[in-house]
Amino acid sequence: MAMMKAAVFVEPGRIVLEDKRIPDVGPQDALIRVTTTTICGTDIHILKGEYPVERGLTIGHEPVGVIEKLGSGVRGYREGQRVIAGAITPSGWSTACLCGCGSQDGAGTAHGFKAMGGWRFGNTIDGCQAEYVLVPDAMVNLAPVPDTLSDEQVLMCPDIMSTGFSGAENAGVRIGDTVAVFAQGPIGLCATAGAKLSGASTVIGVDRLANRLHISTQMGADHVIDASKVEPIEEIMRLTDGRGVDVAIEALGTQKTFEACLRVLRPGGTLSSLGVYSSDLTIPLGAFAAGLGDHKIVTTLCPGGKERMRRLMTVIAARRVNLEAMVTHRFKLDDIEAAYELFGHQRDGVLKVAITP
Repeated sequence: MAMMKAAVFVEPGRIVLEDKRIPDVGPQDALIRVTTTTICGTDIHILKGEYPVERGLTIGHEPVGVIEKLGSGVRGYREGQRVIAGAITPSGWSTACLCGCGSQDGAGTAHGFKAMGGWRFGNTIDGCQAEYVLVPDAMVNLAPVPDTLSDEQVLMCPDIMSTGFSGAENAGVRIGDTVAVFAQGPIGLCATAGAKLSGASTVIGVDRLANRLHISTQMGADHVIDASKVEPIEEIMRLTDGRGVDVAIEALGTQKTFEACLRVLRPGGTLSSLGVYSSDLTIPLGAFAAGLGDHKIVTTLCPGGKERMRRLMTVIAARRVNLEAMVTHRFKLDDIEAAYELFGHQRDGVLKVAITP
């Protein structure tokens, strides 16, 4: 029985490296030898027990790798080919997919959550913080990586880049818009870049960490606000001459930042929510204009599928955005428990870690 190393959820507070059997390949599947992956903030929610998954599950949903074995029904790919797969793996034929919302393929009630959508890696099936990962519906989800791009250049495509960009896209950011992005972690930084690429003339990045604010300017922020030094709501209203912003993107997942987004919106503005929340949200009466402000609140689950991945890689290849600065630390898979300790406690200026088996 062939075995591999994998980072496995044991119980809240414990994700450990264990030996697991290399999965069998079904007709529509592909077995990928993982060459680079990473840890996501959602994985930390899992580690803390804030998002429950089954014990013994392999964690991780951001794979870059090489096709090791193809299912008998998979066409258009070859073994040895470099590929990525999105964090969200739609089937291509579900009602959600046919309605144009593949990220919600499989939405329903599980683990006490509703509408978790097509997020399967490290959630309902084994993920990619391992030497190998099985990709379902391979012909829908595998995107070949151009030879000109390195693993680290495309590492953000499966989740962080797709999610952040979609935060701007779903909000309908238009040419000339003013956009505020609350929290400049990896997703917030990608939302900043996405807003700028979508045509925003003014992007305001908000965070409490100087190194993240510095990178925010590299991603396209025209103004940055250090929330540890000034009140961000007041500063945004000052920067916009009291008008407020057209779009506010919430990229942290807390009541405080969600409410702040509402309070800086112009009448008729849009709040784009990207955060994963671990407790109930409340909407303050005044900030919501008692429901009469023509505000919109939109949410986003990371778009997946091979066409989405192809488009994101073309943006990188065209040098419209460079996300390599986000990889601040590198670990071998053997040291993934140390990587979790660093990333989970946000030490040493960490943004993203690259994990290589």
